[in-house]
Amino acid sequence: MKRILLISFSIFLLCITTTAQNVGSSPEYIKAITSQWKGERFADGRPKVSDDLLERLKKLPIEAAWGVLRNKGYQNQFEGDFTVLFPEKPMTGRAVTAQYMPLRPDLEEWVLKQGKAENRSNPPTNSWPIDVLVNGDVYVTDTYGRVVIGDNLGNAIYAKSKRGVVIYGTERDPEGLKMIDGFNSWTKGYDPAFLMQMMLTSINAPIRIGHATVLPGDVVLAKSHGVIFIPAHLVEEVVITSEVTQLRDEFGWARLKEGKYTPGQIDSQWSEEIKKDFLDFVNNYKGKLPMTKEALDNYMKERNW
Repeated sequence: MKRILLISFSIFLLCITTTAQNVGSSPEYIKAITSQWKGERFADGRPKVSDDLLERLKKLPIEAAWGVLRNKGYQNQFEGDFTVLFPEKPMTGRAVTAQYMPLRPDLEEWVLKQGKAENRSNPPTNSWPIDVLVNGDVYVTDTYGRVVIGDNLGNAIYAKSKRGVVIYGTERDPEGLKMIDGFNSWTKGYDPAFLMQMMLTSINAPIRIGHATVLPGDVVLAKSHGVIFIPAHLVEEVVITSEVTQLRDEFGWARLKEGKYTPGQIDSQWSEEIKKDFLDFVNNYKGKLPMTKEALDNYMKERNW
């Protein structure tokens, strides 16, 4: 009987250990909440969407990405009304998420203790999410409207990621931030204050950015009028669908300008004649197609005109 009790107690302790909450999400947890991604991953478990897709996505409109996500049932991935440091410069990258909350001493005590157990750098804790950034990451954080970075942290973020930030909160030192060549930010405005009465509670856990839910490894598409967060497993479909839509628009504008078709013909379901004409247009495209010919052919095979 004692042996059974000892085994049961050991199993109980093991369960407590394996399910204990960390400041930084475990790779197993990140893999579980992003399980529909089947490609390569970072060591921390985040999906590793390719650099090629990130570059192609940068050239595409948010509206096209939103249309694909909406059709897939993802209707809460966009947030607008940002103050953008450089509105003319779009940004794409893979999300590293961080959550801040109003300071509560007992919880902060646990955060500091747990951070030490996770071998994180010495406080302040607002450096911890920056420590995990790699090239191509975007620092995405919910600071519930408060200020969390200035030009010093901005320099540290850009040095690690070669990207910028999306903050549901404010930033300070915009003049200094503008001096960081390549850095950009989407925030809810500026504030001359600094980090006060705030605490970090999680890294790479799901967070809310306004009306959007963001998971670690989501791909960020940030433009002058807002930000959309694309689940990693849908990025490739978003990119090629949006690229084909742009080709269709280019074809339609050209044929309308020539007077070959009427607006009604272009805007409604295409006839077999228009379909064939579009494929000829693509096969003889003047310039470089955004996707490979093989990828386009595979997409068109499954296309419901």
